[in-house]
Amino acid sequence: MKMIVGGIAILTACFLGALIYIFFGILPNLPSLDAVTDYQPKIPLRIYTADNALIGEFGDEHRDFIAIKDVPLVMKNALLAIEDKRFYEHSGIDFRSALRAVLADLRGGFHQGGSTITMQITRNILLTQEKTVMRKFKEIVLAYRIEAALSKDQILELYINQIYLGQRTHGFASAANTYFGKSLKDISIAEAAMLAGLPQNPTRHNPAVNPQRAKQRQLLVLKAMQDDGYITQAQFDQASKEELHISSHQQFDAHADYVAEIVRQQIVAEYKDTAYTSGLKVYTTIYKAEQDAAYESLRRNVMAYDQRHGYRGPEAFIELPSDEDERDDAIDALMLKHPGNDKLLSAVVIEASPKLVKAEMASGDTITLSGETLRFADKALQANANRDLKIRPGALIRVMLDAKKRWTITQLPEVDAAFVALNAQDGSYRAMVGGFDFNRKQFNHVTSAWRQPGSSIKPFIYSAALEKAYSPATIANDVQLSETSTEELKWDPRNDDGKYDGPITLRTALAQSKNVVSVRLLKAIGAGYARDFLPRFGFDINKQPQNLTMALGTGSVTPIQLAAAYGVFANGGYQIKPWLIQKVTDARGKILTDNKAPAIAQEESRVLDSRNAFVIDSMLREVVRTGTGAAATQRLGRRDLAGKTGTTSDAVDGWFAGYAGDVVAVAWMGYDDPKSLGGREFGATLSLPIWIDYMRQALSGKPETQRAVPENVSNAEGDWVYNEFLNGAGIKTLDIDLPVTPPQ
Repeated sequence: MKMIVGGIAILTACFLGALIYIFFGILPNLPSLDAVTDYQPKIPLRIYTADNALIGEFGDEHRDFIAIKDVPLVMKNALLAIEDKRFYEHSGIDFRSALRAVLADLRGGFHQGGSTITMQITRNILLTQEKTVMRKFKEIVLAYRIEAALSKDQILELYINQIYLGQRTHGFASAANTYFGKSLKDISIAEAAMLAGLPQNPTRHNPAVNPQRAKQRQLLVLKAMQDDGYITQAQFDQASKEELHISSHQQFDAHADYVAEIVRQQIVAEYKDTAYTSGLKVYTTIYKAEQDAAYESLRRNVMAYDQRHGYRGPEAFIELPSDEDERDDAIDALMLKHPGNDKLLSAVVIEASPKLVKAEMASGDTITLSGETLRFADKALQANANRDLKIRPGALIRVMLDAKKRWTITQLPEVDAAFVALNAQDGSYRAMVGGFDFNRKQFNHVTSAWRQPGSSIKPFIYSAALEKAYSPATIANDVQLSETSTEELKWDPRNDDGKYDGPITLRTALAQSKNVVSVRLLKAIGAGYARDFLPRFGFDINKQPQNLTMALGTGSVTPIQLAAAYGVFANGGYQIKPWLIQKVTDARGKILTDNKAPAIAQEESRVLDSRNAFVIDSMLREVVRTGTGAAATQRLGRRDLAGKTGTTSDAVDGWFAGYAGDVVAVAWMGYDDPKSLGGREFGATLSLPIWIDYMRQALSGKPETQRAVPENVSNAEGDWVYNEFLNGAGIKTLDIDLPVTPPQ
């Protein structure tokens, strides 16, 4: 008897001790409910085009908030059936379900889970995921407190938006888009059941990664829905057989990584860390169709250049283990180091001969290449090929589908490129591609690459010359400087094509990009004068040499700087400042920043006489009609195109800068570590094709534009001239000491 009494006393003491510890040691240290009662979902920063296409998302959690009133009934029913059948009946703890779960475990049956939705919220928001008795006790206490503080619908709304569901996705609204590419309100019973099966184990039941396990879990949810009366037998049968199409669409609606990164940097500078969690939406000035055209054009033409210059061999090699499992592991490890690059996919060769190659893709599929699809890499398949070049088992190669949907060997290009287009009137960005691939190289060539502009600088030299009484009809002698000088020259520039036409007009000289004439013109007007003339176009004077090499573009510019400069010719003489962000809103759509387009053609923005802009425009149109840019007119079939090619010494940089209507655009190609692009490569072969392919989209459906003739400029003796230089007042010949005659 004494032992019983003693035992009871000990138990009583322990119980009282536990209560004291709970009330004085645990309860005072429980986390505040503020994170639940004042729920602020972490919604990422999202960036859009002007026409609402998503181009970037930054933040740890992919989430779209949805109010409980907007959650479809089928989604609520699926969740309650599998996660918390008595949600609207219990007070945070469902002891009946907990007991049922314990018994199911003891019988080895299906564990339906003993945690309520409210308890799951405490784990996900207020506590850690550690599995201890103390954490479970805290969970129970907090669940009661949450139930006392919030309504059932508020708790369910919080759960539906907060829970992690795999693929970096939080909340069911985002999950519907991630897995099915649709809005939550549009999901079917089968899709709702698939989503409802995710919270228990988002990795194991992820339909994109483990479709079989996801299907098994979905069937359990459907059965629970039927048992609870949410769906009929017929609906169960139909939903269980419905073929679900798991979305494989790209994460974003357009390829604009460089645009998104510029915006991210600006927004984070202003909003700090809250930029990533407060649901800011940023709308840019670019448009999806034009951005897509710029991206595809740049990629296509960089690949075309790369193909012209031959195959360099596989990217990497491994020795393939004889054991099948070890071989698969080795291939997977190599693929992780060399992921796919858009349409350029990685593959590991498992069999190779001069006539046939078999390779394994990251998907596990084996592809076979033969015939024409091997032509590009033919030399690398020969028996006598250098070992570092040879395609052999264990080699990692790149493959892509050709126009006939056949797999063909290709390679990642070493060369890079950039493209930017602006609205020539207000300076807003229309498209921007800062390089071949953002994931491989984040350096934005559009804004940060200082490169020699080559002949694309010449129009600005000619523009300066117009103010010195020259005109497009002025005659210059296109012969080497050494042939017209009695002095021994230390520098004797040549024309790129090695051809010299003798006396020609400045119009023809610019159209044919005659280096010698440009140098003679710069010498005549003075290098210092021309250099001081350049800043009005937005060029950095400190990046330009004060000598005659400036005529050949030996200074430095960025693509965006060159685009804005050509915009001055395009818009009639007004300087433009590129701008990208149109509007910023908070998570509820309230406008935080609203950048209106600047007023156009304001005299305070004028930096060039309208007559000068008009005459240079006429000369730039000549370039694309009869000169080095003639392919643009031939392929686009328009008469309002204007622009200039640019090729630096030894073809290290290739450019095309030009415009039509209200679009001004610049394309560049070159190596990051400068080296020649090839003796037969010029701006016309490298960058002009990129510009043409983009302009085809940008000008689609738009009528040709005609330039009005400004006052005090006349067409005399076959070309344009300022009125004050009529009747012999202007300069008729560039080299007045030379016996030149007008071309016939």
